[in-house]
Amino acid sequence: MKLTVIGSCGGYPSAGEASAGYLLEHDGFALLIDCGSAVLSKMQSFFQPEDLDAVILSHYHPDHIADIGVLQHARLIQGFLGKKRDTLPIYGHALDEQEFGKLTYKDITKGISYKPEQPLQVGPFSITFLRTEHPVPCYAMRISAGHAVMVYTGDTSYKAEFIPFSKDADLLVAECNFYSHQDGSGAGHMNSHDAGKLAQLSGVKHLLLTHLPHYGNIEELKVEASTYYKGPISLAEYNWVFEHK
Repeated sequence: MKLTVIGSCGGYPSAGEASAGYLLEHDGFALLIDCGSAVLSKMQSFFQPEDLDAVILSHYHPDHIADIGVLQHARLIQGFLGKKRDTLPIYGHALDEQEFGKLTYKDITKGISYKPEQPLQVGPFSITFLRTEHPVPCYAMRISAGHAVMVYTGDTSYKAEFIPFSKDADLLVAECNFYSHQDGSGAGHMNSHDAGKLAQLSGVKHLLLTHLPHYGNIEELKVEASTYYKGPISLAEYNWVFEHK
């Protein structure tokens, strides 16, 4: 299993960066997790949109889905240029019917609703879900393939249910939109201490902080998270790669 960060900004992309987007690959299958603003542009430096096998979305805030429309157009245009691909499945929850309906476009993409209470198989990936604490319906994902397990929190404030959900994962991709002295719970976000506690209590092997703030010294987030988590901590950035063999 190989994870490549495409975008890690919370809310909107900083100059030259992208908001939420993560490319997960295993056995030749490519799954894009969230597709925020500027993700399509940044991804094309190393991976082409017509080569995606599936997309899965945590929720429908713009910083997680803004590039779905241009992804659809990219595959449409590449089809005209002779790179015809099968209809791309885009998995999302159906609790927002209007946004879910936009996932289907001609024969280019097809929206497929996941049932959060049931496991989902997407190519080689087995996925289970956990409803997060966020102003709109959002789902965290525990994704396994082969012997590797990663957990993506999506957007959420801290909740105890994340501890068993994340248990012993090889990689925890945890949102960290606030510094330790700030309380992000009202906005549905975690701070650095929340992420560190979650990583330590769930016994994960590596903590990746993402959905990062646009201000302050973000290196401090690692220092603050290490107050609780004693394992390796990284900050998500473009083209950061985690590979489990």
